[in-house]
Amino acid sequence: MITRIFQLGGLNLKLSPFLQREGELIRSVNVENDMIGAKKKRPGYTTYLASLGAEITSLFNWTRNSGTQFWNYTVSGGTLFYSQQGTGAWTVCGNGTLTNGARPGYAVLEDTMVIGDGTAVTRHSSDGTSFTNTVSAPIANYFAEYQNRIYAGGTASSLFYSTTGTPSDWTSDSSSYSIPGPGRINNLFKTADRLIIPKNSGGMHKWDGYNLSDLVTNLGPTTPYVASVENFKFLANRQGVFAFGGGPPEIISNPIERQIFNDAGSGIVGTMFDNAPMIVHQYDLLLGAGTITDNLTDETLNRAILKYDYQQDEWGNWQFNNMPTAFGTYVDENRDRQFIFGDSTGQCYTFGGTNLTDNTAAVEAVMEGVLHLNAPETPKKFNYVWAFGNPGCEAHIQVAIGNTFTRAKKKWLSLGDFSDGVAQLRFPTGSEGRLLFWKLTEMSTASRFHFYGFALDWELIEGRV
Repeated sequence: MITRIFQLGGLNLKLSPFLQREGELIRSVNVENDMIGAKKKRPGYTTYLASLGAEITSLFNWTRNSGTQFWNYTVSGGTLFYSQQGTGAWTVCGNGTLTNGARPGYAVLEDTMVIGDGTAVTRHSSDGTSFTNTVSAPIANYFAEYQNRIYAGGTASSLFYSTTGTPSDWTSDSSSYSIPGPGRINNLFKTADRLIIPKNSGGMHKWDGYNLSDLVTNLGPTTPYVASVENFKFLANRQGVFAFGGGPPEIISNPIERQIFNDAGSGIVGTMFDNAPMIVHQYDLLLGAGTITDNLTDETLNRAILKYDYQQDEWGNWQFNNMPTAFGTYVDENRDRQFIFGDSTGQCYTFGGTNLTDNTAAVEAVMEGVLHLNAPETPKKFNYVWAFGNPGCEAHIQVAIGNTFTRAKKKWLSLGDFSDGVAQLRFPTGSEGRLLFWKLTEMSTASRFHFYGFALDWELIEGRV
């Protein structure tokens, strides 16, 4: 009997493995979607500018209204640095001393950037390299431009706004109002032409310039990050990851719920979760999760990044050799979108392109699935597998045949590689069991595999139970 697996899906730990569609994965590490139904290994990264010697706590970009001049900014050791046009060396901003460990917020109005960290004085810049104390502004760490004003908040429940059209003036036509409900303001962002004001209790309100409305939810973000794709925002809280378009938040993380929280308490650690960096880059949502262990496969992933493909509605995991502490993205002088991140040592990195390693370290890719072939109670004999990939593929097909999901009882056997792009691989004599676990592994530093699927030759063993 031949079973063909050519619809490779995403990570699915919510649905019982006996109900999964053939091709869905119970492990997916360092792979991304290729063509529909196919997977490929993710690219790597290399260093971006010099190390700053202390943890990177923030990365962001400001492009001037002219569209021809921009700066990348980072915060390291409580100091704000800039890099002009994304290629200049890190340079300390004038009046750039912030609070150590701060993750500042910022907003731009009338080609002037306002920045604050919630402890140090709020300040502004019109030249991108030096900042002036905005003496009349409130101390805040979340900012948003809305209806030609800068809104600010984050230290308590008061939301402040600047004078119309003047981000440095918080006296002439400025005021504030209190956001009701428990907790403090936890972010500020715009969606569907409304200013959204979440609180760290999970509550959210929206403001249209005249009326304040309660969104009647407790599923707002409890992390300080909000990511965007098209007209959707991505929010994270202890219940999962949610999409938000102005109405009630909608959960999208059900397939990886076990990695966020589970009965074994091995999901995202609370102290990590509250500061987990999050960003969208080219339709991929990335959320730094730290060390996680799901309680289905019992596999631990260090330096884990939760990855969501918005276009294909699929989840997976990435694992960088350097754990990100901040994410950033910008459009360079060639109009190409770039993705950068920083780590705890003060080094920043640029991801993607032709990079094949994580700053010289090999990238280990793993895909794992399980097949019961519509008869989980009946033993089977496995004969051959035909694997299909790109010429030069250095991945190996491994299998474990058994009757249990217990990790310690999986005895993995490599059937071989398929460097020619197509390979017929024979199972050893005596390859019998009820469940077939299959795994694709690869640690090449010379290429990125493309995997299109496989076909399996097997037969039921009649009369056996």
